[in-house]
Amino acid sequence: MLPDKWEQTKGHILDTFSNVEISAMELPDPEVGKKEIVLFSGPLGQMKLEYYTKPVILNRNTHGSRRIGSHTAVEYVYSNSDFTHYLKVYKLDLDSDEWQEMAIEKGSFNL
Repeated sequence: MLPDKWEQTKGHILDTFSNVEISAMELPDPEVGKKEIVLFSGPLGQMKLEYYTKPVILNRNTHGSRRIGSHTAVEYVYSNSDFTHYLKVYKLDLDSDEWQEMAIEKGSFNL
């Protein structure tokens, strides 16, 4: 989902549904990027949307040797201008009180 569509979706949720909570956070190490979370009460019950923005990985450098017991490390080179965006949709399962991820097809998310 592109950032413009995400902003339209958030606006629609704020205008239509009740009990809307919006928060944003940086992803924990070793990941790079940010995540926006929208919680609201919808027609299917309590819903949660997670919108991820991550920089595109340009290169991956592996450091290490072939010696037994040696340490290896992976260094990623990220783009400063190109980002990837994706959306995850969850529904609260009242029986187990856990978030269940809903399957959505690319380009088919509508409220």
